[in-house]
Amino acid sequence: MKQGKRREAQDGQGRVHRRPKGRPSLRRWIAVAVPLTVVAGITTGFVTHSSWSDDTGDTVHLDRPATARGKAGDAPGDPLTLMPTGPEPELKVSGTIPEDGSKVMVTTLAGKKSGFTGKVWLWVPPQYHDPKYAHSGFPVMIALPGGPGFNENYWSGSNLKLEADISKWSKEGASLPFILAMPVLNPASDKDGLYWDGSDIPGQPKMGTWLTEDVPDLVRATFRTIRSRDGWAFMGSSSGGFAGLKAVLQKPDQFRAVIAGGPDIVPDSRLWNGHPAEKAENSPPELAQKLIDRGGPEVDLAFQVGTKGSDVQNRPPIEKFIKDYGKGPVKTKFHVDEGGGHDAYTYVPGMYDGGLIQWISKLMRGPVPSP
Repeated sequence: MKQGKRREAQDGQGRVHRRPKGRPSLRRWIAVAVPLTVVAGITTGFVTHSSWSDDTGDTVHLDRPATARGKAGDAPGDPLTLMPTGPEPELKVSGTIPEDGSKVMVTTLAGKKSGFTGKVWLWVPPQYHDPKYAHSGFPVMIALPGGPGFNENYWSGSNLKLEADISKWSKEGASLPFILAMPVLNPASDKDGLYWDGSDIPGQPKMGTWLTEDVPDLVRATFRTIRSRDGWAFMGSSSGGFAGLKAVLQKPDQFRAVIAGGPDIVPDSRLWNGHPAEKAENSPPELAQKLIDRGGPEVDLAFQVGTKGSDVQNRPPIEKFIKDYGKGPVKTKFHVDEGGGHDAYTYVPGMYDGGLIQWISKLMRGPVPSP
């Protein structure tokens, strides 16, 4: 519902954390190699910063172990691990997660398949730099925002605690240690409620290809990942939840699961006007029915809604979708966040309180320790 999307856009713009730009360092550091246990690791090895006191805006240089510098897929002992394929992107420190000191990175990605250029924020869990996982791939969660979805992704901010909670939950065994990729959702600001539905709308930037092809390619180029679809998921709120839901149903050979908070169930961008066939090809009900008709592969769709604001209107269509299409290969789980609203501050704790992150973590593939 556009009303729901607009409401979250207002909330998001009013409460999204904005980090100050990094100040020039007062002193120079000569090739200071900081162990990743200190900066909460980018990859096994070291990362070089020019400043210790304030590294926001610093360039991140990945120092890969020998196996990572070989051919992609050279991981010993685990055929499903894909070592970084390269080339290494230009990464900068975007911010620090205060709970564990881990770093959020940002890069500008020129999508080779979509033709769209936009920002992507990246974060790796503490386990990524644990020596026992040095030769293992990690699962990836692509986190999509609601609201404007440009030129920021609010999941990259420490205020929502997505990174901190994934870190905490994974240490407790409730969640897999997901790598987070947080791209922009839309190619421009949402003027008058304009959205692109995370799709390849004719005559528009190919945002569907950007989210499902270019962004995963970036993650594979940069980090150790998992070859199979069991290592790939989406999460998102509002319009980002819709885009993630649609992506999993549209490309089930590539993605296994989604956690969608207060999503729309059908595409509703006015940019679809004049393109009914293409719109249907990006509609979750139609995609779910096709998946049921052909018998798979299995997808795992987790939904959550609050009990306030526009989620009151969002809830009935979600429940109807689950009733109509939650069968055969389409597995579903539904959680109601009592007292919560249509906002990201509700949906992050709801992932845990509703058992959603636990559910998909049991179904997906995690890292494998070295023998």
